[in-house]
Amino acid sequence: MAANRGMVAGSHNRNEFVMIRHDGDAPAPGKEVKGAGGQGCQICGDTVGVSASGDVFVACNECAFPVCRPCYEYERKDGVKCCPQCKTRYKRLKGSPRVPGDEEEEDVDDLDNEFNYKQGNGKGPEWQLRGQGEDIDLSSSSRHEPHHRIPRLTSGQQISGEIPDASPDRHSIRSPTSSYVDPSVPVPVRIVDPSKDLNSYGLNSVDWKERVESWRVKQDKNMMQVTNKYPDARGGGGDMEGTGSNGEDMQMVDDARLPLSRIVPIPANQLNLYRIVIILRLIILCFFFQYRVTHPVRDAYGLWLVSVICEIWFALSWLLDQFPKWYPINRETYLDRLALRYDREGEPSQLCPIDIFVSTVDPLKEPPLITANTVLSILAVDYPVDKVSCYVSDDGSAMLTFESLSETAEFARKWVPFCKKHNIEPRAPEFYFQQKIDYLKDKIQPSFVKERRAMKREYEEFKIRINALVAKAQKVPEEGWTMADGTAWPGNNPRDHPGMIQVFLGHSGGLDTDGNELPRLVYVSREKRPGFQHHKKAGAMNALIRVSAVLTNGAYLLNVDCDHYFNSSKALREAMCFMMDPALGRKTCYVQFPQRFDGIDLHDRYANRNIVFFDINMKGLDGIQGPMYVGTGCCFNRQALYGYDPVLTEADLEPNIVVKSCCGGRKKKSKSYMDNKNRMMKRTESSAPIFNMDDIEEGIEGYEDERSMLMSQKRLEKRFGQSPIFTASTFMTQGGIPPSTNPASLLKEAIHVISCGYEDKTEWGKEIGWIYGSVTEDILTGFKMHARGWISIYCMPPRPCFKGSAPINLSDRLNQVLRWALGSVEILFSRHCPIWYNYGGRLKLLERVAYINTIVYPITSLPLIAYCVLPAICLLTNKFIIPESSVLLVKSLHS
Repeated sequence: MAANRGMVAGSHNRNEFVMIRHDGDAPAPGKEVKGAGGQGCQICGDTVGVSASGDVFVACNECAFPVCRPCYEYERKDGVKCCPQCKTRYKRLKGSPRVPGDEEEEDVDDLDNEFNYKQGNGKGPEWQLRGQGEDIDLSSSSRHEPHHRIPRLTSGQQISGEIPDASPDRHSIRSPTSSYVDPSVPVPVRIVDPSKDLNSYGLNSVDWKERVESWRVKQDKNMMQVTNKYPDARGGGGDMEGTGSNGEDMQMVDDARLPLSRIVPIPANQLNLYRIVIILRLIILCFFFQYRVTHPVRDAYGLWLVSVICEIWFALSWLLDQFPKWYPINRETYLDRLALRYDREGEPSQLCPIDIFVSTVDPLKEPPLITANTVLSILAVDYPVDKVSCYVSDDGSAMLTFESLSETAEFARKWVPFCKKHNIEPRAPEFYFQQKIDYLKDKIQPSFVKERRAMKREYEEFKIRINALVAKAQKVPEEGWTMADGTAWPGNNPRDHPGMIQVFLGHSGGLDTDGNELPRLVYVSREKRPGFQHHKKAGAMNALIRVSAVLTNGAYLLNVDCDHYFNSSKALREAMCFMMDPALGRKTCYVQFPQRFDGIDLHDRYANRNIVFFDINMKGLDGIQGPMYVGTGCCFNRQALYGYDPVLTEADLEPNIVVKSCCGGRKKKSKSYMDNKNRMMKRTESSAPIFNMDDIEEGIEGYEDERSMLMSQKRLEKRFGQSPIFTASTFMTQGGIPPSTNPASLLKEAIHVISCGYEDKTEWGKEIGWIYGSVTEDILTGFKMHARGWISIYCMPPRPCFKGSAPINLSDRLNQVLRWALGSVEILFSRHCPIWYNYGGRLKLLERVAYINTIVYPITSLPLIAYCVLPAICLLTNKFIIPESSVLLVKSLHS
């Protein structure tokens, strides 16, 4: 290297050298970087530099992500070949060497600037080498040194994730898999001034300092794991054309980075036609009312006025129903990308834990066999078993429910491995065995027929045992039910009994017949005492929130009715495609699935399918702020149920982070932080901050100083209740419980949080959990979340994820509709009425319109009855609600 009259320093594990210039040396003419003070490369930290024309170098024409030319060349040749920000494939720019894939581009090739280089193995195409100005500058050491192998000058230690630094006016061709440098390969040289601080050049003695930007450090772990497992995947020795194993691995990494879902646009010819029809009907409606108002009937003014009021109400109802459908959308999920990112085979699953709630009250009205099928479909779901917990709420404290759940747990040990081995759908045995399809389709295991026959026999025996329990429960003994050990059943009085919790299956105690673990199955019956308000289903669901937080604390919750089974084993993964998506997850409060039903007659005489609501209205709401919560088949973000605000932007994120002192002492709070803190303290109580307490093992005491900055201990108790274990779990945004916690103490605390007086003087049912005040608690709960700024997602996969039992007679259907109408009226006259609640907040206008339409629709029955009675009154009184001239005109036209 004497020809350069300088000292050479090597970079880390890349073939790249830096020449430290002596004081008498001068930089080569024409090599001054224009715009040296310009934008920095987001990969290596160097200046982006300029092109031959003097303009700033732009690697990606789609998003202009700042990348210098050496990094651009490296990514095209040995990297992922696409922009790190927008994932657009890098196109060949003027003066760039050709790489495989360039021949597919339609742009005109720059044949005058072809490079001539050989790949690291000495094989491959040779390109013409011609230098032009700033585009190429190879040092004399690279061109005239004798051909012998030069050892590296670094320590030889690999630094994973490093991106080599290079000057913006040099091209670098690297071979990270070799310990020596082939002199035939041009090595870039960077001229630096030794009189300056070497750290300003990114140097520390000999080795480069790590200068990779934060986005590179926080890059998805999939890239690092694949790179370490397949070193050639980022080097020159691999098959980067996508035809070999390395190309396939890199393609898998790229797929894992892609979004987990996408919006499928509705064809414009359909959507625009629908909107045109709405506008035309609105115009005709305006002309109609202009005529009706300007032509009153003097001799029948009362009838005319009533008819006009009814017509105005009908028009208003139509508008409230139509305009929320203005932006309908469809969504599509990518389960394969979810698996690549969070659940790769052979590695620990990174999917978030989920707690599933099943609610039941009266086993005589809700058959235990149907509930058992729902539970079995949950235990056999396609999800890591240590991430699933099923909680069954028995709000009627029936011993029949308890005993049937015990039988279900035993049958699950045989049913779950059978489902997973043969990948059957659905995984509710009653509905699987009654399918009239070819069950041998796609089943290639020779033993399947034999095992299926044996399993069907086992299920028939299981049904006999459940039916025997039901028959036994028809007549209650005078002294009440007794358990197997002779003690009295604690729930003999459903209105006065203690809290009961029984863990039937656990992550370590419940094994199936193949020796594999089963998901956790927990029976819960909350305490009930006279004189307390228990709030029906909403109170039972809030009790399940607290119990699950103490025992398992899944990051997400999914609730289903006892008669809604999992029709698709992929249902949880479908929901996680939205909840765990980096872009959507932190602002999504819940993912709602449509309701589908079995046993509906061919003509659907009771309108159980609700096609207009589930297939049209909900899609329209998904294009605004999200669908409504309909009470079942919904996956919740636990933080949203705790009444927290969503983190929508970085500005919202800053005041919601607790500054930890465990990483190097207390940090001094900046003025901007204090301003955010003051602004946070001015928020309403329903806008409590989101805490991030990863080290929850130390308990809530370990964060006393930080937490006291935002809310006092007294406010925590007022908000969540007097349970330090539950309060600590609310800070764990990713779920989980401390591994060193004593199970006995957890069960004791779980009994405490389901006691009758736990919610007294707290915000449960007001700002936290399922909201009280209406029998349709689902609408009210979803509305409160949307009012805080959360969005919801409507997921309609090709195979329905959940199916339920619909009313099969008129009386049941009328009772159901009456309950919905009563709940809507209760919301209409409550403080949470969307007509006047939370203006100036984050609830979008069309979303508010949709909620108003939901709560006022029962009122439509009154003008509808009046309008139906008007014709009879007109015939009896010989008076009409339209002018007589119009009546005569109609008669003449008819004659």
